[in-house]
Amino acid sequence: MSLEVLEAQTGNNPVATIVIMHGLGADGRDFVPIAEQLDLSSVGPVRFLFPSAPVMPVTINGGYVMPAWYDILGADLAKREDEAGLRQSQASIEALLAHEKSRGIPANRIVVAGFSQGCALALMTGLRHGERLAGIAGLSGYLPLADKTAAERSAASQGLPIFLAHGSHDGVVPLPRATASRDALTALGYPVEWHEYRMEHSVCPEEVVDLERWLRRVLA
Repeated sequence: MSLEVLEAQTGNNPVATIVIMHGLGADGRDFVPIAEQLDLSSVGPVRFLFPSAPVMPVTINGGYVMPAWYDILGADLAKREDEAGLRQSQASIEALLAHEKSRGIPANRIVVAGFSQGCALALMTGLRHGERLAGIAGLSGYLPLADKTAAERSAASQGLPIFLAHGSHDGVVPLPRATASRDALTALGYPVEWHEYRMEHSVCPEEVVDLERWLRRVLA
């Protein structure tokens, strides 16, 4: 499945790539303004990729058709997961990463990031990628297929830096789901940088600052 991808660069001859996956019902344009707020000049020129999810019926929304990385089958995000949809989108992002590497950006200079569903997909893909990435950044999301992560993660991902941020008043992905994901990743040996903010299912200015600081570090 070929994805529609928006692309932006902070300069010529980029030395790193950040792939940002949007949340349910949005598209690749959603996180362009936030990426524009990031000052990564210390890293060098950076390429941003903003893929758009395919359009599909979403069960929890009464079958309404919208951009989605996978179906949401019910309010309990852990008990009923669209494994087939997750794996299909993972394959699409893997193809995007392969293309990026063919353009001269090595895996260890690529960050996969996402919000909500995009966060789940970033974790799904980044932990299973055959080469070590620079890191994974997840905003207001959770670890999908958590019970299969230990068996399916790649050896290359061991010790991979992970940034997780969440709102304490998130009514879409409840905070306990996020902290359980954090704890599961920590138990597997991943260095998780955790941030919690007084907000709902959103992004706040403090979060952008913290993300910028983390990105500068993992891409230094």
